Amino acid sequence: MKKTILHISKYYYPDLGGIETLVRSLAEGLTDYRNVVVCFATNGKTSETTINGVIIHRVKVNFSFMHQDVSFGYFKILKNLVQKYSPDFVHVHCPNPYVYPLVLRAILPETKLILHWHSDIISKGLMYKVVKPFENKALKRSDLILATSPNYIHPSSPIYQYKEKIRIVQNGVIAADFDMKEGDEERIKSIKQQFDNKPLVIFVGRHIQYKGIDLLIEIEKYIQNDCHVIITGTGPLTNKLEKQSVSPRITFTGRLSSDDLRCYVHAADIFAFPSNTKAEAFGIALAEAMYCRCVPVVFHLEGSGVNWVSLKDQTGMEIPHGDIKAFAAAIDQLLNNRSLLDQYALASHERVKEHFTDEMAVRKMNEIYSIL
Repeated sequence: MKKTILHISKYYYPDLGGIETLVRSLAEGLTDYRNVVVCFATNGKTSETTINGVIIHRVKVNFSFMHQDVSFGYFKILKNLVQKYSPDFVHVHCPNPYVYPLVLRAILPETKLILHWHSDIISKGLMYKVVKPFENKALKRSDLILATSPNYIHPSSPIYQYKEKIRIVQNGVIAADFDMKEGDEERIKSIKQQFDNKPLVIFVGRHIQYKGIDLLIEIEKYIQNDCHVIITGTGPLTNKLEKQSVSPRITFTGRLSSDDLRCYVHAADIFAFPSNTKAEAFGIALAEAMYCRCVPVVFHLEGSGVNWVSLKDQTGMEIPHGDIKAFAAAIDQLLNNRSLLDQYALASHERVKEHFTDEMAVRKMNEIYSIL
């Protein structure tokens, strides 16, 4: 009989995001195990479904407080799942502070607890003071902590004091989602024509504070080349950002289908990734863009994996933190030097193919589970 992994994630596919991509790739890829996911429902309904062999329990959210979903029925459902499946491993994708005390109460003493540390909780206000004791208990109880990059094992992170039980498992791009499909060439040609065949600078991600989209809007003012900036996605800051943006060179596309997103990224020349805090711990959208040969320009973020995914002056440009004029100048440098752009484009694709695919992440997790 297969051993069982209970994955605990905030959300799950078809909800999109970096963590959601990683959880999906693990749950679908670890085929030697029975994979069960519990997550919050984004449609307001508790449900159970099976997608590609993965059993998914979505739990109704009663309200959100400081960007954290709260569900009155979560503990009961979690407890029932533990009793039903007797999971050998509980794999919690962090940060997800609401579930820490619930997991610690629900799991059995013999259950192996894995904390997949996608990011620290960056805000250190009153909310974190409430959460921190439960975070500490979860870290102490854990059998293993997974960091997504060596950069994140940093003195500023709460995981630093647990170095002896940390392993590195980098996030993986689901490569098949970004390989060119039939009809893509025509769609890419159409996208380029839509913007008068100008060079394209693209951003992909949720519209939240640490993504630095407000900075990108300011950066555009200093770009000298005749290009167009495309901002995809949505989020709580979308309306504010659209009001801030007055340039005809900036287009907000809204949320794109997976097929459209793939084509937009392939159509673009430069991936502008102006995330400005280590809440951007890895950057799966960054790796996806690099796989599509879209050359990244990023800020230096101390203690973040962003500058491990894209290597300075090897796969793209890395700019001193917050220097928007230098960021714009880097975009101009790339657009003025096609051979350098092509060099970085190839190096970006090769780096992701060699280090950051879903197959590699699954292979590493298989090795870890087999010895845990």
